[in-house]
Amino acid sequence: MSEHQFLQELEKKLWTSANKLLPSLDAAVYKHVVLGMVFLKYVSDSFETRRQELISAFKDPNNDYFLGEDADEAFVNEQLETRDFYTEKNVFWIPQAARWDYLRSNIRLSLGSPLSLGGEFKGAGKLLDDTMELIEKENPKLKRILNKNYATLQIEQSKLADLLDLIATIPFTHNSLKAKDILGHVYEYFLGEFASAEGKKGGQFYTPKSIVNLMVEMIEPYKGRVYDPAMGSGGFFISSEKFIEEHSGAINDLSIFGQESNPTTWRLAAMNMAIRGLDFDFGKEPADTFTNDQHPDLKADFILANPPFNQDEWWDASLEGDARWKYGTPAKGNGNYAWIQHFIHHLAPNGTAGFVLAKGSLTSNTNGEGDIRKALIEANLVDCIVNLPAKLFLNTQIPASIWFVKRNRERSNILFIDARNTGHLISRKTKEFSKDDIEQIASTYHNWKRDKDYEDIKGFCRSVTCKEVAELNYVLTPGRYVGLEDTEDEFDFKERFASLSTTLKEQMAEEQNLNERILANLAKIKVDDE
Repeated sequence: MSEHQFLQELEKKLWTSANKLLPSLDAAVYKHVVLGMVFLKYVSDSFETRRQELISAFKDPNNDYFLGEDADEAFVNEQLETRDFYTEKNVFWIPQAARWDYLRSNIRLSLGSPLSLGGEFKGAGKLLDDTMELIEKENPKLKRILNKNYATLQIEQSKLADLLDLIATIPFTHNSLKAKDILGHVYEYFLGEFASAEGKKGGQFYTPKSIVNLMVEMIEPYKGRVYDPAMGSGGFFISSEKFIEEHSGAINDLSIFGQESNPTTWRLAAMNMAIRGLDFDFGKEPADTFTNDQHPDLKADFILANPPFNQDEWWDASLEGDARWKYGTPAKGNGNYAWIQHFIHHLAPNGTAGFVLAKGSLTSNTNGEGDIRKALIEANLVDCIVNLPAKLFLNTQIPASIWFVKRNRERSNILFIDARNTGHLISRKTKEFSKDDIEQIASTYHNWKRDKDYEDIKGFCRSVTCKEVAELNYVLTPGRYVGLEDTEDEFDFKERFASLSTTLKEQMAEEQNLNERILANLAKIKVDDE
């Protein structure tokens, strides 16, 4: 069975079965119940895998861990409980009362029954909470990350036990996939399904995989510090890891920094990293990126982000005169240009940032945004703009684009790519990029950067001088330059409404001014009485 078939069958089985178990739960609650158990399964299996490695090593005369010919079972078991043997391999230490086998053997006991390691059974939810608490206590890196409210949820205890049994069926045997890859895939799949089920709210922390993959392929984060200050569930970091693996790099060459304001989403991201054994720094706590920057001194080599589109409630009085507003104070009612300047502020001297924004950010002239965009272009920071097709996002139909900005650019031209005619429908409402689409867009960017085999393609891509951009009033819409006109159905209503309202007010003010001038001139005219 191929990898694709294997994973598809696994997805279908898990999602269908889980929905049968918990049909009445809201997706926003359900995801934490399921993903918490998936994480528990992963750390437990990682622990058991390392345990079996140690058993073999203890018996091998050629291994540094060899315990000697006379080592009895009791001594071997004692050594197997040595914490350092696990942590030295970045395996979380799991105490006996939190191990998977212990959990499964006790989770269906009757209330009040004695637990095998002491104490009494107070319900499946309480047992799960105690398990998570123990794991957090023994592994400081997981502090405040794990979900510990199973007992308070309105879920039948038998359903929790059934769900645990379902998670236990996740197989770890495939000829080309590692256990962490399988668990990681399951985790990502559930995140996507929950985002779809939750609609707009769920989509806030989930960036479609094909967009993530495209941006990572374009920015190529091989080595250095990668940062996402609107990280959601951490999809860009996972894709960066995969990119490095596919190009025979070393993941340890990449340092991961992120920030997220939503506490539950912050935990999801941390679990997402831990499942893959990635080292990360998400700050001391979940926090607002603008008012409580968790990495104030960070200068990143790569920034990958999908911040909230047209964020209207981002401003705080404390942000007045902030050092990040080097190119102009952003509009208080729209966070687009605040995010852009935050990214630039955190870029290393030769760093590159790729980020998704509403398409309206390419043309907006309201509230000084046009002046900021002009300043960015004149500072030679804008490297490439990619116009995205509609229906890529689960939670919004707002047209979107990808910006790439870079410090210390060697060229002054800007590359415009209009990718609206790429992608294919995977459902009535949703599109995604194929591997060929990603290759076409990414290779166009790379060839242009390297001055190798690049050529303008009418309707798709064009390298444009900043002088020409200036002549078009610093508008960054790719269609204006590549020869593919914008369609009328692809516009940001909020942005268009604000722009038209501003234009109307200006025209009304001009009308009043003209009327006053006409009246003044009429007053100067003397008409002789006959």
